[in-house]
This record gives sequence, structure tokens and C-alpha cells, in this order.
Amino acid sequence: MARIFDVIEYPDEMRNEIVHRFPESGAGDFQIGSQVIVRESQNAVFFRDGRALDTFTPGRHTITTANIPYVRDFIGRAFNERSPFTAEVYFVAVREFADQKWGTPQPIIVKNAGVGLGVALLQAFGSYSFQVSNPQQFVAQIVGAQGAYTTSDIQGRFRSMILSKVQDLLGELGTKQGKSVLDLIGLTEEIGAGVRAKAQDDFRAIGITLKSFYIESIKPSSKSAEELRAMGMLDMQTYMQLQAADAMRDAAQNPGGGAGLTAGIGAGLGIGNIMGQAFQGGMQPPQPAGGPQAPTPPAAGPTPEVMSPAQAATYLGVAEADVVKMIADGQIKAKQIGSQYKIAKKVLDDFLAS
Repeated sequence: MARIFDVIEYPDEMRNEIVHRFPESGAGDFQIGSQVIVRESQNAVFFRDGRALDTFTPGRHTITTANIPYVRDFIGRAFNERSPFTAEVYFVAVREFADQKWGTPQPIIVKNAGVGLGVALLQAFGSYSFQVSNPQQFVAQIVGAQGAYTTSDIQGRFRSMILSKVQDLLGELGTKQGKSVLDLIGLTEEIGAGVRAKAQDDFRAIGITLKSFYIESIKPSSKSAEELRAMGMLDMQTYMQLQAADAMRDAAQNPGGGAGLTAGIGAGLGIGNIMGQAFQGGMQPPQPAGGPQAPTPPAAGPTPEVMSPAQAATYLGVAEADVVKMIADGQIKAKQIGSQYKIAKKVLDDFLAS
């Protein structure tokens, strides 16, 4: 008995599925008058003869093809039992896909003028959400004839789009506006809004709306001296200094603070200067017996009332990187003047007394 009409629906929640094609493979030969049932949170894109003809919103719809019952069976015999009038329906989830993760697989290089090496390596991660805003455009440009298209199929493309905007915005803030690493760490909400605005056009071009974008953390990279040198960022002298810093970290084995902190933030936040001073002051080659003696260093003067992070580190007996981290965490109050931070001695005394 010949079919009179078809009922076409996809009663699935589509949790991770963005598009589902009906039929999943090949071409459909739906009868004239067939019913398409579109559920809430879905749209359906109707294709006939390889062209998108209409987009159906939630509800019941009647589709029109050239397949008339009985006549189709007669014509089909001339085409090896296959109708020459084909159609497909693509069910598209139009709900918001939330809690999609992104992160920097490689650290982003930003300027950090006046501190350490003058550059910093930053890593960032967070989440975003998206929604299909133009189902017909998305199916035509991205999905093609795939039977099913899931969030995992598109995540790589989305991450590339997002990371290019993150890197672009961090570069603008560091180079053009002179923001330091500490400034960037404290501007996660503003940076997130900027990235969303920059990426919106790229998402819209494929029928997607970037609904939200959040930066959960921006932090200095934990790249070692060896990796930094492989990236071409270090000369030999600085490389040796950072190698010494890594050795201090490994020897300290103190995850709670002290020398262990230099591993993660040394490259971007001043360990080059610290180790340079150590090498210049504490590792001079020995003088031969009876030869000229090195001059006696001058006695330490009075402690200044206003200090740089390096002076504050000496006063507290910790690494400069520790001081910078305490400033970033709000444990120590500092005043930024240009690209430098100044700390009052009274603030340090109060910190030690607390």
C-alpha cells in the first residue's frame, strides 16, 4: 500500500546536538501534504532539490514536494525506484548552549613595560554560551549534508575565533594603553565584555549569536626558562638567571610561598632583575691572592619611606615576585605611578604587624 503522507519530527532534547538531519543520510522522498512537527527550542529548515526553501518555527507545518502519492510510485520506476523530487528537513536547536569552555593552549605574550623582561606570558580560561540565531544560514554554511552536528564539531572553530580576539585585546591594552600585567589581571570583566563585542561579528557571519563570554582567570604562565628560551624570548644571560630561579624553586619545594612563587611569575614580573642583581652582587669572580681587592660595599643607608617592589622585597626578606603577587592579591596596598608601583614603609610595617 502506498504512503499517503509522512509525519516528520525529532522528539529529542538535543542536549549536545545542534542540528539533526532527517533522513540522516541520502535524500528524503516525503509525500505532498506531509506534516513537520517542530518542538519548542527547535526550528526546522526545509530543503528541496538542494535549496533551502523555508524555516519552520515551533508547531505543526505542512510541506509541499513534487511527490504525489501513486504518481510518485509510477515515476519512480523510471528512476530505479527512487523519486527524482527529493527533500530533507534539518532540525536545529535554537536554545542557548551554555557553559562552553575555552582556554589558552599556549600562553599569550604581552608587554609589561618597566618590569622584569619587559614582557609577560599570560594564560587565561573561562566559559561562554551561544545560540543559533539564523538556522538556515548556519545549516547552509557550516553543517552541509551531515546527518548530525554537535557542539564538539564546532568548538574548535569557536575557540579559534575567541582566542584571536583575546590575544588582540590584551595586545591593545598592553601596547597602546600601557596596562601592566597587574592591571590586566584586575580587568577580567572589562576584557570579557571587550572580547564578546569583538567576536560578535565573526559569530553572526555563520548564523550564531555569542550570548555571553566570561573570563574566569588571567594569570602569569608557568612556563620554565627552558621553554621561554625555546620561544626565542631570552638571551643567554637572562636564561642563566631564570635557570637559577628555577633551581631555587625546586630546592625550596614550598608551594605556600617564598622561592616557589618565582616559577610561575618570574618571567613576567621581575625575576630577571632580581637574579641579575644577585649575579652582579654575589657571583663576582674571585680575585687572585695579593691582587687588588674588591671595594667594600657602602653601608646600607636608612630605609626609605617609599619603596619600589624590589626595595620592599629586600625589606621583607622575600622575592620581588612575592611582593608583586601580594599587591595583586590586595594583601599590600601600592600606588601605581606610570608603570611602576610604590609602597609606603608604613604599609609594610602594618603588614608585618598584622
